[in-house]
Amino acid sequence: MKLVYIASPYAGDVQANTEAAKGYCRAALEEGVIPIAPHLLYPQFLEDSDPAERNLGLRAGLELLARCDELWVCGPEISPGMSREIQFAQGL
Repeated sequence: MKLVYIASPYAGDVQANTEAAKGYCRAALEEGVIPIAPHLLYPQFLEDSDPAERNLGLRAGLELLARCDELWVCGPEISPGMSREIQFAQGL
């Protein structure tokens, strides 16, 4: 199965964005791929409001992205974090 990095908004309305990301991951799994969504994992143990911890999570996410087969951009808008992920993927 392909590994697919799910990029979707997180900041802002965190609760709604988290629920949306869960839905994108479920849809991806139903499409027969393995979804990778660091923004659902890292906030469980890293503090997003702490710039150092947020940066650590973003760097770890990009490391995961480098190991994925595809990047899926999901949601109605592209956040600054998603833009960084898209630029990183284009450079791979």
